[in-house]
Amino acid sequence: MVSIVRTLPSIRSLLPRASSSISKIMDSSSNAGMGGSQRLLALAQHLRQYKAPSFPEDIVEQRIEESGSKVVSQVGFPEAATPVGQNSEKFRPKKAAVLICLFEGDDGDLRVILTKRSSELSTHSGEVALPGGKAEEGDKDDGDTAKREAKEEIGLDPELVNVVSVLEPFLSKHLLRVVPVIGILNDKKAFKPVLNPAEVEAVFDAPLEMFLKDENRRQEEREWMGEKYLLHFFDYGAGHKKYLIWGLTAGILIRAASVVYQRPPAFLEQNPKFKVPQNVSNDTILP
Repeated sequence: MVSIVRTLPSIRSLLPRASSSISKIMDSSSNAGMGGSQRLLALAQHLRQYKAPSFPEDIVEQRIEESGSKVVSQVGFPEAATPVGQNSEKFRPKKAAVLICLFEGDDGDLRVILTKRSSELSTHSGEVALPGGKAEEGDKDDGDTAKREAKEEIGLDPELVNVVSVLEPFLSKHLLRVVPVIGILNDKKAFKPVLNPAEVEAVFDAPLEMFLKDENRRQEEREWMGEKYLLHFFDYGAGHKKYLIWGLTAGILIRAASVVYQRPPAFLEQNPKFKVPQNVSNDTILP
């Protein structure tokens, strides 16, 4: 089995160029004359400049849909791909999308909506997640999937969300291809959560910038077919409740925060470059 490795440019070269940093855009004290809606408009314009990295001969979506024989890494960087061997016809990763719904908090900070999954679910029960789920036949694109799922899970009206960017796909441990969709919620007060108890126990929000800071964070080293990588765990308290944000959700939010704030995290990510065994199938689970 031969590993096909492509070297991507640094994260700074992948981030959108802007005349002023996003920190300044969202800093209410330095933009006293700019209202909240204006700041979010500037943020939206900033994020529309972002282009997810792609392979020279193909974009990630086409590579998966057309060949079905390679996968991207779990944390969303398409740095390494490996042929899945003679049984490649068994491996067709199902598509999913999650919504990174950003809004301006009362203190002018940028925040993201998160959920705690129902304890009754068969997979990832009780874990913190972004709103989202598997694509359905009627969905026009990943943005459609993410917004539809958010409405089903937490009652978020799709008309309230302005999709401004799409990040590169991640691969979950169940080999589910997950596309993060960044959306702006201009009117937070118009969002009246209605939870689907079969899927969601709670909805809360957290500051996006926390996923770049080495605070209330720990990590665990894992290994997959000789490749070592780090899983990140963030502790967060909202009111009297405490939440643990980790794994795929943490990886997606680290990436999103890096794109939004135009800087890498203050800690080592050590992203995996997963190799896929020749007997991979849709029942395979990564560690």
